[in-house]
Amino acid sequence: MKLRPSRILSELRLGGCATSLKLNLADPRIIELCGLSGASAVWICNEHVGNDWFNLENQIRAAKLYNMDTIVRVEKGSYSDYIKPFEADATAIMVPHVSTAADAMDIVQMTRFHSLGKRAMDGGNVDGQYCQIPLADYIAHSNSERILIFQIESPEALENVEAIAAVPGFEMLLFGPGDFSHLIGKPGEVNHPTVVAARKKVGAAAKKYGKFAMVPGMLAPRSVLEEEGFQCFNLGADVLGLAEYFQKKVAAFHEPRVQRTVVDGMERILVPANQTRL
Repeated sequence: MKLRPSRILSELRLGGCATSLKLNLADPRIIELCGLSGASAVWICNEHVGNDWFNLENQIRAAKLYNMDTIVRVEKGSYSDYIKPFEADATAIMVPHVSTAADAMDIVQMTRFHSLGKRAMDGGNVDGQYCQIPLADYIAHSNSERILIFQIESPEALENVEAIAAVPGFEMLLFGPGDFSHLIGKPGEVNHPTVVAARKKVGAAAKKYGKFAMVPGMLAPRSVLEEEGFQCFNLGADVLGLAEYFQKKVAAFHEPRVQRTVVDGMERILVPANQTRL
């Protein structure tokens, strides 16, 4: 039996870039649409969304049909919340609000097997192919093809970002401009100079310590972000895409109706004087 390698890691290790699409909606069919788009991964949120574990397994299965990785943003603090996505065969977990090197080391210890950490052993879930593979293969694969992503999204985390980046046993930092801008009193101002400087500092720290770096959206042109050290890009979200599509459809329906007529051999378009746009 063959264990599936990480598509993200494969692309990044070859010097390329990886892409993801973020999901707030829980229907696995949306993940199939992401797979048809050609994205490297889907970002599933268990921090702000009431997703259940059984549905999460189905979302991960849908992604694997299209050779997509799954990134599960977990709730912070629970050992079980960290390892259950991996045991459901998620490729990565994203841990929010990692503020210190001690935070990072604790998470590594909980989620990596010996010799990198002290993760509890099971192997009877889909990630271990229900005990149908050698234990040594399961451990090696879990330690080398599964991704830990730490979110840097506060002034405290930014202050400690180099110490966090230096921690062994994880692969990626993600800069969170939403919470960072909020915590410095500039909510939503992701292009504020202080926020941009913070983003650059995260990219530089990742590059310095041999980690990959990710942004949650195209906060600047791709060439600029790559120059800053970012290689993994989230390109959009399901709720934003659907909202834009529905708004355009409804607005188009309420466009002023026109009448066409021919005057002196030329077609004219007449808009009724009392026609208003809703």
